Amino acid sequence: MTTSRPSPHAQNAVGKSTDHTSETDDLTAMREVVRTQAERHQVVTAPRWPGGARIAVNFTADFDAMLLRRLLDEPPMQRAKGEFGGRVGIWRLLELFDGHGIKTTLFVPGRISQLYPDAVRAWARSGHEIADHMWEHRVPADPQVERTHLLRSTEALEQLSGRRPIGTRSWHSPELLAELGYRYNSHDAADHRPYFTTHDGFRLVNLPFHYAFDDAQFFSFAWLDTDNAAQRIADPERVLELWWDAFRQQYRHGGYLNLCLHPFLSGRAMRIAMLDRLISRMKQLPGVWFTGCEDVTQHCLGLEEEH
Repeated sequence: MTTSRPSPHAQNAVGKSTDHTSETDDLTAMREVVRTQAERHQVVTAPRWPGGARIAVNFTADFDAMLLRRLLDEPPMQRAKGEFGGRVGIWRLLELFDGHGIKTTLFVPGRISQLYPDAVRAWARSGHEIADHMWEHRVPADPQVERTHLLRSTEALEQLSGRRPIGTRSWHSPELLAELGYRYNSHDAADHRPYFTTHDGFRLVNLPFHYAFDDAQFFSFAWLDTDNAAQRIADPERVLELWWDAFRQQYRHGGYLNLCLHPFLSGRAMRIAMLDRLISRMKQLPGVWFTGCEDVTQHCLGLEEEH
């Protein structure tokens, strides 16, 4: 079986290593890492959003359906929850966003686009961005296999949407992303604002989202085969207030907010109703730019060209 880099969502083992030796005890080495990382990241501190908007809001959806459940060999009940996202949740989210007249980004694994092509086409026809979410929600460790996966996903999404994707939510290598024409990744969270990462001869935009703005952290019972203490089903009203407070904070400072949804979770009726109330509140304030990740990326690239 081909080995893969671990899922960005599967972090239950992080920090559990008992090996406390090596350079973590070397302050000089740690300072060098901090310095190098600071040089690689350039935050967009003055975004000057179009039309004088105070904040850019990216509603994004990861269309995983049952794929990750199958990769983790979870029981049939868990897989059925994912299938609900493909049959029902994805359409409810589309209706919600279209009803509010806002544009979003749908991150789609290539294999899921083959299983639910009508849904992907419908989102594209409504003007939503279709972006990559890996071929099968994993990145193979072998570089050649990784390249094959990203090519397959890119071509599958282009065939359905009519446009070649320029964005991804993945941990594909920056070099491969640049080679295949990708301009942004919405994955890491080194800042709460968009930022550039510098690599050998090229730069990528990163549109950060934090797990505090990921519905899976609140609504995914039996989250990734975790123990009982990690199970979670939150009151949608509590999540509404958390996300509203985060939006207001960014709005006051003139910032950016990226919300990560999953159709099999947020596609449930009570959560659709919560999102409807959240968007309605946001729209009551002036200067809110609801758009897809591609638009934010192109805006940031334009700012860079000005300088």
